[in-house]
Amino acid sequence: MLKSIKNLFVLPVIWLFLIALSLALYLLSHLPRAFSGRYYHRLARFWCRIFVRGLDVDLHLIHKNKQPLPQHYILIANHPSALEDFGIPALFDIYPLAKIGVRDWLILGRISDYAGTIYVARSDAGSRHAAKQALIEAVRAGKNIVIFPEGGCKGSRIYEKFQSGAFDISLQTGIPILPVFLQYIDQETFEWTDESLIKKLWQIFKSNNKRVNYYVHDAISPEDFADRESYTQYVHEKYLAWQKEYLDTL
Repeated sequence: MLKSIKNLFVLPVIWLFLIALSLALYLLSHLPRAFSGRYYHRLARFWCRIFVRGLDVDLHLIHKNKQPLPQHYILIANHPSALEDFGIPALFDIYPLAKIGVRDWLILGRISDYAGTIYVARSDAGSRHAAKQALIEAVRAGKNIVIFPEGGCKGSRIYEKFQSGAFDISLQTGIPILPVFLQYIDQETFEWTDESLIKKLWQIFKSNNKRVNYYVHDAISPEDFADRESYTQYVHEKYLAWQKEYLDTL
């Protein structure tokens, strides 16, 4: 009963506010790049939080870490859905790496670009190199970044291998990896395969179980590894173990 009342009265208000905020961010994004900055980044993160609420997703950040989290980090996560493109910025102060096609998304693409997103064409070696250098520069400038080491949406199960880029950046900069494991209770609905973004978000909105848990684990220091290969393999094995804990038991 209470959920029906919320859907009838609260969600329309949230969406009206979201539309107004989207328009404001879109208009601001036409200012010269020099006028972008932390204020716009914060507004974009606030927009992400409102968007997640508009989808009626029950998003929870669960701390499994035993040590205090670092202020400066390279966040990594598994990437089964489209929701994390909004959910992670809603919860963490990060600058994301995204596929080049995101820049072309209507309104959202322009907002994400102005907010400081770094783009990559995964099939282009030159683009991958440029994106990696941009990420290194961002980290050295004191920014937190997020990278999905699976290299894109590979399904609800952890992919057979991780790309080593995030771990190479960690080794070069000395900044630790912050691993976050994403758990969607309704795995089948949230998993993003070949649907358009709009269709997938609509499916998420219509899901009967919108509970989402983002599990934060202890940061992993690059000082414990001699090379990116061993670093990558170690963290991949961690994710396989967390998969058994968080997904195989559903």
